[in-house]
Amino acid sequence: MNQSAFFHDMTLDYLRPAEPDIGRITDFRFRCAHGEALQVYLVYGSESRKMKHSETDNGFDYFDVSINIGKDPFRYHFEITGKDGSFWRYDKRGAVSDVMESMRFLVIPGFSTPEWAKGAVMYQIFVDRFCNGDPANDVMTGEYSYSGFKAKKVDDWGSYPDPKTDFCEFYGGDLQGVLDKLDYLKDLGVEVIYFNPLFVSPSCHKYDIQDYDHIDPHFGKIVEDGGDILPQFEKNNKRAERYIKRVTNKKNLEASDKLFAKVVSEAHKRDIRVILDGVFNHCGSFNKWLDRELIYEDAKGYEKGAYVAATSPYRKYFSFSQDKWPYNASYDGWWGYDTLPKLNYEGSKELEDYIIGIGKKWVSEPYNCDGWRLDVAADLGHSEEYNHRFWKRFRDEVKKANPEAIILAEHYGPARSWLNGHEWDTVMNYDAFMEPVTWFLTGMDKHSDEFRPIRVGNAREFFDTMLYAGGENFTMPSLYTAMNELSNHDHSRFLTRTSQKVGRCDTLMSSSADTGIRKHVMRQAVMIQMTWPGAPTLYYGDEAGVCGFTDPDNRRTYPWGKEDKQMLAFHKEMIRIHKECPELKTGSVRELYAENNFMAYGRFNRTAAVVVAINLNDYEITRDIQVWPMGIPKDAKFRQLIVSDSTGFDVSPTTKTVTDGVLSLTMSRNTGYVLRYDSFEATTDEEFWTDNFFGFD
Repeated sequence: MNQSAFFHDMTLDYLRPAEPDIGRITDFRFRCAHGEALQVYLVYGSESRKMKHSETDNGFDYFDVSINIGKDPFRYHFEITGKDGSFWRYDKRGAVSDVMESMRFLVIPGFSTPEWAKGAVMYQIFVDRFCNGDPANDVMTGEYSYSGFKAKKVDDWGSYPDPKTDFCEFYGGDLQGVLDKLDYLKDLGVEVIYFNPLFVSPSCHKYDIQDYDHIDPHFGKIVEDGGDILPQFEKNNKRAERYIKRVTNKKNLEASDKLFAKVVSEAHKRDIRVILDGVFNHCGSFNKWLDRELIYEDAKGYEKGAYVAATSPYRKYFSFSQDKWPYNASYDGWWGYDTLPKLNYEGSKELEDYIIGIGKKWVSEPYNCDGWRLDVAADLGHSEEYNHRFWKRFRDEVKKANPEAIILAEHYGPARSWLNGHEWDTVMNYDAFMEPVTWFLTGMDKHSDEFRPIRVGNAREFFDTMLYAGGENFTMPSLYTAMNELSNHDHSRFLTRTSQKVGRCDTLMSSSADTGIRKHVMRQAVMIQMTWPGAPTLYYGDEAGVCGFTDPDNRRTYPWGKEDKQMLAFHKEMIRIHKECPELKTGSVRELYAENNFMAYGRFNRTAAVVVAINLNDYEITRDIQVWPMGIPKDAKFRQLIVSDSTGFDVSPTTKTVTDGVLSLTMSRNTGYVLRYDSFEATTDEEFWTDNFFGFD
């Protein structure tokens, strides 16, 4: 039997419906070469069901069976007996002798992810560094103190972040700036904005939340201002009059919330969704429930914080090791950081209810956000048992408030226990996207801390990592919505990784992150990003050629007016291709060719197929790629959508013809190709008129 002809995955062409409800009769389909299979069985649990030959098309036989999948996770594989006497099993790895449990196909009855998020082009915005639309809300130099340093307003928009004090450096980016640039994002092709935290917080990154109830006025609106900044040599924020007024004044908070609602509304008018960053494992030492900095001690309308008084209504929101009030600093900090107090959910049902309420609030009227990205989601709580219980409730409540909201978690490593249909929808895809792409193209790790030459061009490692890390984590609903990033606020910029330079901005000069870069490698990465299953997610400025070592250097400002025009144009083209080809959003994926410094894979459905080929060699190569396993005709014609090499990129359409199911592709050095076959599209104008001849009597 021709094992290369075997195929099944959990796309709509082979599993219908692709996201079945509990107790739903579900149709399973398996494909093999015409005339070769004697019988095919679907095997699940201790049962097996014989599949019926239902269709022959284009040299393939299709076998179907319908099963009520019940209510429990449905794990299955196939067993195929050939007319030649051979016997094979088939799981996520393909044809195998023995099935691996973690590689069996898995359907979770009742689990679905929002349709709008499948393959959606996302755009991550670190607000302080994106665009300054309202200088009146800028943090003032000396406005307050944080971890021994005074807040600092950076006047030079293009300057590098300070490696030591970046957390309290402010460039002035805000929500008005985002509002001003929504048309830019629409033109780029963005379908979803993912915001780093927006709530009241003292740092530029805002992962130390001060007030979950409101948008930070430094990002929003300051309608009532005044008071002195912190005196020159003073570190006690109780005297930071202007800061206290800005972030506790109800009019400022309400105006900021209203501006945010406008941003979401205007984004929605442009068919752009909005996802918020939920930092619920810990808060910040400035938080109004703790009030380590005494911001709220004398503020009107606020209760005493748990740091200030043992009688605080928020006392049980935190774990204290000593009974030392007033001003008790013995609270539990996440990873020991006293600026990041860990929230004590097990000690306070009221806290749990409050955070669940926050989860619901921002996806409901009048804000109408489209979901949450959950920071360090696996760390929440003091036990794994509680963690799962919390996220189950969070999902239930948020989905009731907004059934179309997505719940997307930050997570490294296996996530299957959370991606069970009852907790998270999906994850930031480090293990089965960012890392294997980075290894294959650059040999670097995602922080630029290590370079391993043996990984460069290792196509076998690339495909195996994608298969095993992805297969162990994802069912199809999670895979299609996984956040596929090349860069973000926690790791070095991908363009800097292309230099294969090991270091950070505290060991190398920040400017060295800009040198030795290879833009053609970045373009190859974007080709993969826009054609691999999942939601391709740009980190603001990547499309404009921004470089940077790991944080804080990766948080440089967007270079308005100084963009890399070629890189920006390339991103626009690849986003356009991604959005115009349905098979790139929800189609199947299949390895087509793997050797040192060269790989090719396909994305396909029953009507169209895309081939992506990447050549890392410094010389021209010709490779014969078997494309018939994608189910396309053996004489199909491919239209070249885009090609990139070391000089630039080209979108001029040319035609390449398949011969006996094989695409012979000649590629110059350091190139990437994206080609497409479409059964409904004439490949050339000449063919169109040949196929559509009109006769007149």
